Amino acid sequence: MNGTRPIIIGVTGGSGSGKTTVAHAIFDQLHGNSIQIITQDTYYNDQREMTMEERKAVNYDHPLAFDTELLIKQIDQLRHNEAIEMPVYNYAEYTRSNETIHVEPQDVIILEGILILDDERLRNLMDIKVFVDTDSDLRIIRRIKRDMQERGRSLDSVINQYLATVKPMYHQFVEPTKRYADIIVPEGGQNQVAIDLLSTKVKDILVQRGHHIN
Repeated sequence: MNGTRPIIIGVTGGSGSGKTTVAHAIFDQLHGNSIQIITQDTYYNDQREMTMEERKAVNYDHPLAFDTELLIKQIDQLRHNEAIEMPVYNYAEYTRSNETIHVEPQDVIILEGILILDDERLRNLMDIKVFVDTDSDLRIIRRIKRDMQERGRSLDSVINQYLATVKPMYHQFVEPTKRYADIIVPEGGQNQVAIDLLSTKVKDILVQRGHHIN
């Protein structure tokens, strides 16, 4: 870090849209520079005071499922070149872990998550806002594969959750934030042209702010 303000890039889209792939593709293109990815899912609320049944009943696709106050505070700290203790979320226990991860400020911060554009205060911290727009059929297939392979969920539970909360919350809260995006990326991580353009733009801003580019 050289004391200049970091670039904050927000990458959003529905669950399974490919936003994580886009975030990592930008990360890879800027490899060798000072860069960090932060995931909104890390900032799910601390629910240790709740029973397991209560935790499982939470609508995790609603803005109120996230500790947005903490997320805003910590992104702002990073913008001011201050280190943070980032929370860790335990998906198996449906609550926050006792651990934290020490994150030093970086030249580029990529924030990705389904609802990062929902809160105006968080939007105002971002330099570039990206919405990854992917067909709903593809998103549900990706979500089924991910939740079964990585999170130990059954097929029925994934489908039931999708129909009960994921789909309606996408239309109510996620899709409307598309209007705040600077760039809409169709087809997610497969869209190499968009990823190249984004990476070039980030490098341009870094140069303008006096950062050294690798």
